[in-house]
Amino acid sequence: MNKSIRTRAITGTALALAVSTVLTACGGEATSSSDTKAKSAPSTKAVAVKDPLVATFDGGLYVLDGGSLKLANTIELPGFNRLNPAGDGSHVIVSTDAGFRVLNATEQTFTGIEYKGAKPGHVVRHADKTVLFTDGTGEVNVFDPDVLAGGKKPQGRTYTAAEPHHGVAIELSNGELLSTLGTEEKRTGVLVLDKNNKEIKRNEKCPGVHGEAAAKGEAIGIGCEDGILIYKDGKFTKVDAPDDYGRIGNQSGSDASSILLGDYKTDPEAELERPTRISLINTETGKLRLVDLGTSYSFRSLGRGPNGEALLLGTNGTLHVIDPETGKVDKKIPVVDRWQEPLDWQQPRPTLFVRDHTAYVSEPGKRKLHAIDIESGKKVTSVTLPKSTNELSGVVAGH
Repeated sequence: MNKSIRTRAITGTALALAVSTVLTACGGEATSSSDTKAKSAPSTKAVAVKDPLVATFDGGLYVLDGGSLKLANTIELPGFNRLNPAGDGSHVIVSTDAGFRVLNATEQTFTGIEYKGAKPGHVVRHADKTVLFTDGTGEVNVFDPDVLAGGKKPQGRTYTAAEPHHGVAIELSNGELLSTLGTEEKRTGVLVLDKNNKEIKRNEKCPGVHGEAAAKGEAIGIGCEDGILIYKDGKFTKVDAPDDYGRIGNQSGSDASSILLGDYKTDPEAELERPTRISLINTETGKLRLVDLGTSYSFRSLGRGPNGEALLLGTNGTLHVIDPETGKVDKKIPVVDRWQEPLDWQQPRPTLFVRDHTAYVSEPGKRKLHAIDIESGKKVTSVTLPKSTNELSGVVAGH
């Protein structure tokens, strides 16, 4: 989700400024914030909601009903917080400056389950396992998300990278664990561990390694600054970018498609590159296709539809529905006003979250949240929230 290791000045307290020097401006980086030891209990008695969505705002979290988008509850939680589905039908992982916390979004309350550690980073769901990577320690935690329903912390697999770095890990259905290689200064590739955490393979031809996605047939794509690295059936395949520097740092996959959707950036010196091209990587043939959409986008713009459609929310305010096989834009759905990606990756911008047949799109400038039916292209409903939102996620069962 980012092009090179560069620092960004983060507005806020001196602590936030200090933390920002180890972040890269990609949106997949570790969390920085001020004090998150403040109140985190729901402000009112919560009534359970179905298929909840969760959105962050400056000062807390909104929990919304997934159908009506009605605001069900507000939870106070200071600082810059990040969201990811936990992998079951009730929980969401909230990343704070102190680590990962588990929110029961259905009941709108924190469970007390925490994975503490500085700079919590990527959360990956695959093969009925959820994997957390803590950048500040290099610790990887793997667990069965269904265990969260019991209210106790899952006793899962752990692994610690040789050195802390902004990384990512994913466990495959056969028990193999892929985890990135690197340091805080340089990231170089991926290693593969067996069920006993013994290294069995590695590939260090992936400079600036960042992000992952799984395609049909359990083909795993790992982003590089010169293309993408594919791991499938026990073998690595490097798909080179057509440019010397062709960074694919954000990827989105689907079990219904062998093709991965990625971003594509070509300027290693840019303070913030606003690309208009996306990458479509065929994990069966090893071919990479670039498609120019004529509009820029951000790291929160990529998603996949229920049938493997590639989805891209452009700064022109349009949701693009793309055939991953041909690169053709099958549908353009106007959703929000035109916008521009802010320089600071922690600042709000329209965000895409996809669940089943619905694309949820936030519009921070108007404090709105929209629900779009992907097949019909129609706006199902919209709501206006008390404050502008930043991150957007929700419960997603099964992965």
